[in-house]
Amino acid sequence: MLARSADAAADIGVGVLAGALGTVAMTLSSTTEMTISGRGASSSPEDAAGTVLGVQPSSEAGQKRFGTLVHWGYGTAWGAVRGLLSTAGLRGPAATLAHFGLVWGGEQVVMPFTGAGRPTPAYGASATATDVLHHAVYAAATSAAYEWLDRSRTR
Repeated sequence: MLARSADAAADIGVGVLAGALGTVAMTLSSTTEMTISGRGASSSPEDAAGTVLGVQPSSEAGQKRFGTLVHWGYGTAWGAVRGLLSTAGLRGPAATLAHFGLVWGGEQVVMPFTGAGRPTPAYGASATATDVLHHAVYAAATSAAYEWLDRSRTR
């Protein structure tokens, strides 16, 4: 039992680091896409987090800082879930698909629940494709980083 708990803790730790690396990939993906498309950044993630946490920044600079914290905190925390998928025995593409489904599916529930937005498909095919792309980049990069970081552990 103690060994299993230690494995889960190690999986979570590796997952957190992998989630941070996945967030780097998603940041590069979304920044590149916004530069090419001319689309502005969405405030929905920080609006949702602000509702849940009761945080309402009082200035534009504060809003930007809070948005950055939400982006990095959310991506890093979801990395822990990727680690737990490994604890549950999921590896490789199955873990990547499950992680993507949990992350993107969670967004589809949280945004409407907090009043920060509607489910992404309500914004049309282009918005859905863009959102799916960035979350797929995150899930793939997080899983690749997880597998790479976890390669030296024996199971």
